Amino acid sequence: MAEVGHFALGLAFITAIYAGIVSVAGVRLGNERLIASGRNAVVGAFAAVTAAIGSLAYLFFTDDFSIAYVVQNSSTAQPFFYKIAAIWGGQQGSLLLWSWVASIYAGLVVVQNRARHAAMMPWVVAVLMANLTFFLTLNLFVVNPFEELVLAGPDGLQVAFAAQDGRGLNPLLQYVLNVIHPPILYIGFVGFVVPFAFAIAAMASRQLGDTWIRTTRRWTMVAWFFLGTGILLGGKWAYVELGWGGYWGWDPVENASLMPWLLGTAFLHSVMIQEKKGMMKVWNMILVILAYAMTLYGTFLTRSGIVASVHAFAQSDIGTWFLVFILLTMAGAFYLLYDRVGYLRTENTLEAVASRESAFMFNNLLFVLATFAILWGVMLPVLSEWVRDVKMSVTAPWFNTIMVPIGLSLLAVTGIGPLLAWRRSSLNSLKRAFLYPGIAGLGAFAALLVLGVRHPYAIISLVLCAFVASTIVQEFWKGARARGAITGEPFPQALADLALRNTRRYGGFVVHFGIVLLFVGFTGQAFHMNSQADLGVGEQMTLGNYVLRVEDLQTGQEVNYDMNRAVLGVFEDGVRVANMYPEIRFYRAGEGQQTREPSIRSTLQEDLYVVFAGVTQDGLRATIQADINPLVMWVWIGGIVVALGTVIAMLPNKRTGGSRKEEQAAPGEQTAEETESVRA
Repeated sequence: MAEVGHFALGLAFITAIYAGIVSVAGVRLGNERLIASGRNAVVGAFAAVTAAIGSLAYLFFTDDFSIAYVVQNSSTAQPFFYKIAAIWGGQQGSLLLWSWVASIYAGLVVVQNRARHAAMMPWVVAVLMANLTFFLTLNLFVVNPFEELVLAGPDGLQVAFAAQDGRGLNPLLQYVLNVIHPPILYIGFVGFVVPFAFAIAAMASRQLGDTWIRTTRRWTMVAWFFLGTGILLGGKWAYVELGWGGYWGWDPVENASLMPWLLGTAFLHSVMIQEKKGMMKVWNMILVILAYAMTLYGTFLTRSGIVASVHAFAQSDIGTWFLVFILLTMAGAFYLLYDRVGYLRTENTLEAVASRESAFMFNNLLFVLATFAILWGVMLPVLSEWVRDVKMSVTAPWFNTIMVPIGLSLLAVTGIGPLLAWRRSSLNSLKRAFLYPGIAGLGAFAALLVLGVRHPYAIISLVLCAFVASTIVQEFWKGARARGAITGEPFPQALADLALRNTRRYGGFVVHFGIVLLFVGFTGQAFHMNSQADLGVGEQMTLGNYVLRVEDLQTGQEVNYDMNRAVLGVFEDGVRVANMYPEIRFYRAGEGQQTREPSIRSTLQEDLYVVFAGVTQDGLRATIQADINPLVMWVWIGGIVVALGTVIAMLPNKRTGGSRKEEQAAPGEQTAEETESVRA
């Protein structure tokens, strides 16, 4: 089966090169048959890469330990579930996964647009195939997952052989969500190549009207959705597997996934200005280019070994390949933008500071500022080592100092933006728009003071959360009430129809509400508590309102690991509320790695997070680490709400029915904010 995988990779490589070349040639020569042949070759490349990753999966499922990559990431005792995760658990397989996802995107784009965008599509195909060719080059010639194990014989010649067993998947990756986390993250990462391809194609073909931007927005939303979901799943994995008590540590590879997400978020906001006002055309093109660049940069960080990260692969020469590809791609993209900038003239100008356009622009500046602050923090240790031969340490406190004010500013703009009218807002309209959200914010401020909260950033964050949430509720209330007045529908029906008839607008509000919940969860870190103690059986420790008592220390065995387990009784105000079972696991395969498996008791108010960190030298006491993480549950709930809002925003608008009242209501829903501005 390895030979089949080798052949499939080679076929995909040749097919991708062919598709890109004949598509450009077809445009230059005006030959529709060549262009059609390029489209067909894209589908062929997808089929070939699918065969390659299918072959790799077969090698894992059949425990073929003659293949080096299988030996490095699997073992006979490894559960089948984790053999799936092992397919992309290492350098070679993860890059093959990237190629496969890229080929899926390319195939979908070609099939969806086979009868549309005739002038742009050959260039789109060329860009998509250039991207795929680069990754297939790595798969085929640099980090091939189908290489056989070899052993030097007595005569010095290398001889293929098969190992009796493998080293097993990295224990840190043996987590149920890790089966879906990398594919979802890669769907997001790789997805940014599609808007990039349409942007380059629009410039190359000089088709810089509204068509490319509408298509790009849709694909960006898909990539943004999956990347955000992947980031959230990664945070969950870190929280339950790494045993350090948190879900985000400003790790370089975490940051690498966040940067394209931030730029994609900026684009999804600023593209509305281009669609509505014909502004920010060059800026939007830059955002699309940079978002794609950051996906390549993130992959470079993960695989080059230039930064230390629990997420990163071992150091290798593959980083040089990525660096060259990034530089060539960005040089070509920005040269093309420079050459075509005359076709991207702005049609309107900013008329007033107190306007929605202004809020969107400020929003964009904050997102870009956040991106480059993170980029600087990631690269500062590397640059300092290159320049001064001294490696600086940039840790979480540095990022928090920079990013907390930026994040709070973005949260404030999220609430202020919808309250402003397009073009300009009158003083009377501002008073009416800000009245109830302002009251909600002041009420939250007073309540926090009464509850004894004194942490300044926590107060600001929660007050802004109340303010933004009230603006969202106000928008839904006003729209549904207006629709109900026209159609006579009950309020719940009017609310549902309102959202379904303008999914992009109201799905966006749901996303914003999810962001509010995320910030509520983030704010809980201001009230974090932790403690550590060495405890024997029957001894206890106190943390906050909890008393933790060690009731037993156990040992045991599972299929692929041995374990030590602490059994703890948890008491709150003298009442037993839970039993907790933190573990240390010792994996038999490979080098006998060990992991700490925390036990977590979650409520809407807080998480009690307990880790069995080890045993004392005499073997009689367990070292117990305990954390109280307030409001963490709201991070996961907020992520689900963001995902739900994104799905709503991607749905097509529900068409109006036949009644005259519904026909009258629908236009008002599309421009409710403009109606309010006119009334002012």
